[in-house]
Amino acid sequence: MSDKKQAVTVDGHRIVLTNLDKVLYPETGTTKADVLTYYASIASVLIPHAADRPATRKRWVHGVGTAESPGEAFFQKNLDSSAPSWVKRRTIAHKDHVNEYPVVNDLATLTWLAQLAAIEIHVPQWKFGRDGNPRNPDRLVLDLDPGDGATLADCAEVARFARVLLTGMGLDPMPVTSGSKGIHLYAALDGKQTSDQVSDVAHELARILEADHPDLVVSDMKKALRGGKVLVDWSQNNAAKTTVAPYSLRGKPRPLVAVPRTWRELGSKDLAQLDYEQVLERMKRRSDPMAGLSDGHLRAIGAAATGGREESGPDRLTHYRSKRNASKTPEPIPATTGQGSDGRSFVIQEHHARRLHHDLRFERDGVLVSWALPKGVPTEPQTNHLAVQTEDHPLEYGSFEGHIPDGEYGAGTVTIWDAGEYELEKWRDGEEVIATLYGEPGGGLGAPKKIALIHTGGEGKAAQNWLIHLMKSPSAQAGGSTGSVDKGTAAKSPGQHAKPLAPMLATLGSEADISEEDDWAFEMKWDGIRAIVYLGTEAGDIRLLSRNGNDITVSYPEVVDAMRGAVGDGSAVLDGEIVAVDKKGRPDFGLLQTRMKLTKTSDVERAMRETPVQLLLFDILERDGRSLVKEDYDSRRRALEELVQGNGPVQVPPAFEGELAEAMRTSGRLALEGVVAKKRDSTYSVGRRSRAWVKLKHHRTQEAVIGGWRPGNGRRAGSVGSLLLGIPGREGLRYVGRVGTGFTDRDLEDIAARLSRIPRKTSPFVDVPREDAADAHWVSPTLVGEVEFAEWTPTMRLRHPSWRGWRPDKSAGDVVEED
Repeated sequence: MSDKKQAVTVDGHRIVLTNLDKVLYPETGTTKADVLTYYASIASVLIPHAADRPATRKRWVHGVGTAESPGEAFFQKNLDSSAPSWVKRRTIAHKDHVNEYPVVNDLATLTWLAQLAAIEIHVPQWKFGRDGNPRNPDRLVLDLDPGDGATLADCAEVARFARVLLTGMGLDPMPVTSGSKGIHLYAALDGKQTSDQVSDVAHELARILEADHPDLVVSDMKKALRGGKVLVDWSQNNAAKTTVAPYSLRGKPRPLVAVPRTWRELGSKDLAQLDYEQVLERMKRRSDPMAGLSDGHLRAIGAAATGGREESGPDRLTHYRSKRNASKTPEPIPATTGQGSDGRSFVIQEHHARRLHHDLRFERDGVLVSWALPKGVPTEPQTNHLAVQTEDHPLEYGSFEGHIPDGEYGAGTVTIWDAGEYELEKWRDGEEVIATLYGEPGGGLGAPKKIALIHTGGEGKAAQNWLIHLMKSPSAQAGGSTGSVDKGTAAKSPGQHAKPLAPMLATLGSEADISEEDDWAFEMKWDGIRAIVYLGTEAGDIRLLSRNGNDITVSYPEVVDAMRGAVGDGSAVLDGEIVAVDKKGRPDFGLLQTRMKLTKTSDVERAMRETPVQLLLFDILERDGRSLVKEDYDSRRRALEELVQGNGPVQVPPAFEGELAEAMRTSGRLALEGVVAKKRDSTYSVGRRSRAWVKLKHHRTQEAVIGGWRPGNGRRAGSVGSLLLGIPGREGLRYVGRVGTGFTDRDLEDIAARLSRIPRKTSPFVDVPREDAADAHWVSPTLVGEVEFAEWTPTMRLRHPSWRGWRPDKSAGDVVEED
């Protein structure tokens, strides 16, 4: 683009581009045309990170200037009244005004913004839902900002420290060099925590990093404290805050970019910020390292405090439940949405109702997003079929077959026509879904099918109408598993599996879910990583695949070496967990971190000497080419125990013989996560989360003295937001954190009444942090309550505490730290 003015058509919309030769970056001569070209070239990887989020723009109408003379910039939130009608927009209501924001969901909008010299695009960590309301955040971010005297290399070192903590929480952090001075560290969430809850966790992470590395890390925003250190800025998780979007240009003297990087790059001595030309060149030969971030619904940070519901909107199963009577229909009607759902399952059910139709359901965000197909799945690309979006269904519906009684909603017989996993290419809520469906052998789909669901754009009742289109068939060798399966490796997997088998997943539950204990088997829950083992007929034909289908064989040679001795000849597919144990023989996920993703022989050998691992096998899917997934648990368990011998690096840990309560006590004594209960008559549901396997985790409790409270926000404004907790020690009342969840409305009224009777002017704690004391109201330390929590942090704070209630039977002097 070399002309000063040019009309272009983008996504069917006419846009007039002006002042194309205007220099926006004087130090490099980068023009407005260059900026537009960059955004057009990078849109396919930028848009997934900005889509459905309110976009705040930072504009430099007259250019960014130079280092000596910076240009004038301004932030813009509201859309101009002159904005084209086709620009998708959403509104956010504030106390005294409403802002209307664009959402960058397409290239046309991105081009229009760049034409306005909106060089930087900033977005929050949450998205708008299909109803236009803000959802809970789907990602956490830490901004690692170097103070004077600190370097980008220092930020990279802090990022590696943070990575250990985040992976220990079940998250997969992804680094971005910010295009300014530091690094942004993102981790995908499953949307079960509010922004306040995520902010609290991020704040605690920053404190832990500061406590562990006081010479390098600071968590306080004051500039006076930041010299020579890296600030871990946790505040951008606030719902009102934004972060520059990945792949956005920055308004610096050079046209630098906030660009996702790999962890290997962060370890390079040549690590530097990249400009737009470097980014365009690198994207010619590689994919987006952060592509997985926009897939959504990864594992939660701890237990879901909202019971699986989004606090910003209604429970997604409310509509589903309102149509069904649990006493009359055999359909599953769970109390909450799925917890920790990160699967890629789909099901197509044949429904003989008033009219025969099929129902297509995708596992996403803890529910099954559903469409009714009156004429079924198209059989040829030339013919599209109608798809009517229906209410979200619970995950448990994915295995439902049965008869819905006459008179009930959807009366008729439901059978599974096909089911399996889908490989997602695109998911734009309310607009478009593209996915490849990999069904079961003998299922109705036959070969894998690539389909597109396209919204027709109607309003009212017609807004439910979509079209389902059969696309060109995917390659016959496609893996069809979730994650980043290497297609070539998958096609040659031992046992001749063209498609790797994804593991069956358990559902988080409680002891109340186990009604008849004789119907269940109990196994210990191991703190490691899942592994599906493929043994071919040849001696060295062994492969280990992770839960996401990645080949991890080279990282665990001791397991591979021990496999034949433990299993013997023949082929098999086995399911188990790789664990690293500490000096006491207990699984330690932190130790296992040092073994993950190592591929270099010398690195693997050194790690193997320092941190040996074991493979604990607990299921068998295939033996000598014969599938066992349709056999019940007891039959598979017998086959597994007959096949695997020994107690070395590869072994079958014993199932617990006895009652669940004793199994939980044993798990606690062994310092394990908990117990997995498995229905004895259940089959192995490949790639599906099932209530036939139930995870029962330990919850720790602690009595604490209440020393103060902080006011709430939003719905709790004018009331108690959180309680400040302490445990008596030799030097006084030691602060152990604050609890802000687990309260009912009645609890809050009772707490406020009790605390109003015992106010005091000074803090009763010996060490309460400034940020927690800033708006605190102090009380006499006489009342005792009890909380449930996940664990103690390295700084001896309660992690994820939840209120259980008062302990009137205890005085403050009775409270001790419970082990």
